[in-house]
Amino acid sequence: MILALDAMGGDHAPHEPCKGAISACTEFSDLEVVLVGDENSIKKLIEETNPEVQSRLHVIHADETISMAEVPAQAIRKKRRSSMRIAMQMVHSGEVQGFVSAGNTGAIVAGGVLVAGRIKGIDRPALGVALPTPGRKTFLLDVGATVRCKAENLFQFALMGNFYSKHILGIHDPMVSLLSNGSEEIKGDETVISTRNLIKNSNLNYTGFVEGDDIPFGKTDVVVCDGFSGNILLKFAEGLGGALYSIVKEEMGHRILPKAGMLFMLPMLKDLARRLNYEQHGGTPLLGVNGAVIKAHGRSKAPAIKSALVVARNFVLQKGTENIRRELER
Repeated sequence: MILALDAMGGDHAPHEPCKGAISACTEFSDLEVVLVGDENSIKKLIEETNPEVQSRLHVIHADETISMAEVPAQAIRKKRRSSMRIAMQMVHSGEVQGFVSAGNTGAIVAGGVLVAGRIKGIDRPALGVALPTPGRKTFLLDVGATVRCKAENLFQFALMGNFYSKHILGIHDPMVSLLSNGSEEIKGDETVISTRNLIKNSNLNYTGFVEGDDIPFGKTDVVVCDGFSGNILLKFAEGLGGALYSIVKEEMGHRILPKAGMLFMLPMLKDLARRLNYEQHGGTPLLGVNGAVIKAHGRSKAPAIKSALVVARNFVLQKGTENIRRELER
């Protein structure tokens, strides 16, 4: 299996993407990674790698890089020699089966649509993220690819989310829900209500509306929403975790006994931090495009890049693109 990695994408490129690729190829002997970016910089970073692993790391030179601040669609169209564009073209041509980048999210979405191409029957792509909740992982989509959605778009997101939850996250018959401003049938705007009717008349295991406070408790397996709402929800959850840590730390500074109690709680807290750490859960799949296109966090270091490559590998092994096509036909 061959995956392309945007070695110039993210806050810590190219060092951390290269280290992540080495780590992934060390663990998975069936994996080859094409590192796309500045050839001289990349070769220096992988030259001391184990020869067997190094034989599965390939370098493609790119003259340009798309920065986080650039206008996404404009950058992907104009910078044809950028690391991201070249890697996306390799997905489109079939030279590689998947692509990973920690770069500009909007450019990845634009590249997925304009270069890799959409799956027939999908009007808009969706970014999905698996949230750790009690007893399960809840798959939330969209979290930023398509800001404004029609009912048909949300219905297609539900079909793709159902596939991902079933085949990638291993849930037998996923519960599919719609994010709304209340759990009652009368809630929701016109788009949400129209989507509800489409899902209810499908073969999905639809379980109704959910509110934002239902999601952390794992009351459903798949939560469908537009990219605007989903992105706000995700960023709030990320910020809340950091804020709670700061508040607890601040309160402990005023008390002696909690400090002593922390010594006994450290193992549990370390396990909890590991469970919530985005580096352990890999990247965010861009569903609805041809090929495994995975967005890693912009701050990703080597462990997160490796995890994103593993997500892409699993998506390819489960024949994600082909199965989404079948789901749409069915």
